[in-house]
Amino acid sequence: MSKQIEGIDAAVAPSGPGCVECDAAQGWWVHLRRCAQCGHVGCCDSSPSQHATKHFKQTGHQFVQSYEPGEEWFWNYATSETYGEGPELAAPRHHPLDQTVPGPRDRVPADWQRHLN
Repeated sequence: MSKQIEGIDAAVAPSGPGCVECDAAQGWWVHLRRCAQCGHVGCCDSSPSQHATKHFKQTGHQFVQSYEPGEEWFWNYATSETYGEGPELAAPRHHPLDQTVPGPRDRVPADWQRHLN
């Protein structure tokens, strides 16, 4: 993946430390994905609500980057391809280190594994 890609705006900051929609609904997530075009942070497809994919379907913003510590890969929803590298996106590059996975801790049900997609 080249360093300048149409559909990626490296200057846009992430929308926050967690999934926008899950936070609004007091929900929870497994892993987080960050839209590389607008910064929207949504939950992954293993999460109950799959907000990152829903964001792609609503907006057409095809690139996301993992928003997990130590992960920098990109995913292209339009081609279903993973990319190991791309432009460095604006900080922060991942959710807070003290945020649990799944998270946030106080909203994750005891039987969370039963809710995975």
